[in-house]
Amino acid sequence: MSSLSKANDRPALPPFLKFDIDHFRIPLNGIGDKITTVVEEILESSMNPASAKYMGHMDSIPALWSIVGDFIASAMNNNMLSLEMSPYLTQLEYALISQFADFFGLPKNAGGVMLSGGTLSNLQALTVARNVKLGLENGNVAGLKKQPVIFCSEYAHASLFKAGMVLGFGLENVIRVKTDAASRMDIDDLKKNISVCLAEGKFPFAIVATAGTTITGSIDPLEDLVLVARRYNLWLHVDAIYGGALIFSEKHRDRLNGIQKADSISFNPQKWMFVAKTCSMVLFADKNAMISAMQISSPYMKDQTDFRNLGEISVQGTRHADVLKLYLTMLSFGRNGFSAMIAHSFAVKENFLVLIASRKYLEVCTTGDTNIICFRIAVHSPAEGDRIMEKLYDILLSKGYFLSLPIYKGRSWLRCVLLNPFLTESTLVSLFEHIDAFYSTAVSNTKGY
Repeated sequence: MSSLSKANDRPALPPFLKFDIDHFRIPLNGIGDKITTVVEEILESSMNPASAKYMGHMDSIPALWSIVGDFIASAMNNNMLSLEMSPYLTQLEYALISQFADFFGLPKNAGGVMLSGGTLSNLQALTVARNVKLGLENGNVAGLKKQPVIFCSEYAHASLFKAGMVLGFGLENVIRVKTDAASRMDIDDLKKNISVCLAEGKFPFAIVATAGTTITGSIDPLEDLVLVARRYNLWLHVDAIYGGALIFSEKHRDRLNGIQKADSISFNPQKWMFVAKTCSMVLFADKNAMISAMQISSPYMKDQTDFRNLGEISVQGTRHADVLKLYLTMLSFGRNGFSAMIAHSFAVKENFLVLIASRKYLEVCTTGDTNIICFRIAVHSPAEGDRIMEKLYDILLSKGYFLSLPIYKGRSWLRCVLLNPFLTESTLVSLFEHIDAFYSTAVSNTKGY
C-alpha cells in the first residue's frame, strides 16, 4: 500500500470529500482484485496520523508489532468471552492486567479487564463504584431514597456524562467541579459541592479524577483527592486514559503520585503506547469487589475457577483480542522503550514552548502536565481572535499540518498533541514559519492589533 509507505507525501488531514451513497453500493458479484483500488481510495481520503505533520489529537501511530498483533488476532478469531474460546489469550490478559496493576502500584488483590475504548472502561468503573457504594446487588437504582451523585473536573471527559445517563443517575448528577489556572480540579470547590449535595439530601458516592485532560493534558491533584475521598467515604476513580502512560517514565511518573491509592483506574494503551485502536483497560484495587458487582453467569459457557470467563465480569461479552497487539508491542519496546518515547515527547514539548515564547504575539493557555500545548494569537478582541484562529487552522491544514481547534474557556485555541515520534525540530520550525507568515500578512498589519 503505497499510501502508507509514503505517508509524508500526503496531508495529515485531506480535504473532506462527500461521496454519494451510490459510491458505496454493494455489487451483486464480487469485484476481485479491484478491491485494492478501493483500499487506496480509503487511505487517500482518511486522516493520516503517520504524517510527520500530524499533531492534532491523542491518536498515535500504531507500532509495527501492534499492527501484526491485530492481524494475527483477526486471523485466529478467538473470542475473549470465555477461557475455552480463547485459552491462551485469556491467560495472557490476566497476566498483563496483573502487571499493569503492579505498574500503577495497586494492591496485590488488584485486577481488571480489557475493553474496547475508554468510554467502556469508565462505564465499568462507575458501575462497580455505584453498586459497591450504594449497596446495590442487582444494579437497580429505582428503590434508592437518595439521589446518587458523582463529582469530576469541569474539563473531565464526556464519557463520564454518558455514564451518568446509562447508569440511571442522570447528567445533572455528574457535578462539574471548578478548576484552577492550570485546569486541575479545585479541592476547595470539590469540598463545597460535596457539602451542598449532602445538605440537599443527595448521596455522593464517587469522585472521578482526570490524569491527562483532553484539551490541556492536565492532571488533577491526586494525593489531595485521595484524602477527600477517604474523608467522605467516596469511591475514587482515576481516568488515566491518556496520562497513565507516565508510569513508564522514571522522570515523570511522580506526576501520578496518589494514583496507587485509587479504587479504580482506566487507561488506554492505544494512545501514548502506540497500540492500534482499540485497546483500553480498567483496573480495580479489589478485584473481588469488581467480580461481585459485575458477574453475570452465562449457562452456555463452562464454569471456570482459576481464570474466570472475562465476558462474565465485564460490560462486554464477545470481544476482540486486543491483548495480543498490546503484548507484542510491549515485547518490542520493553518498558525502557516506552520511557524513551515519553522522554522524546517532553523534549519536543520543550522545543515547542521555546518557539512560542520567542514570539510575543502568541500566548499559551497552560503548559500542562503532559505533552499537550494549547496556544493562540493574542489580540485585543477575543471574538476576532477566534476568527483569526479559525483562519490560521485552515491555512495550516492547507500546508499539510493537522492541529486541532478546541474551545477552551470560551475561546478557540490551536492544540498540539506531541505524540508523533517522527515530529522533528525542522518540522516545528517549518510550522512556525507558516504561523509567522500568516501573522505578518493577515494580523499584524490589520488596524486595531
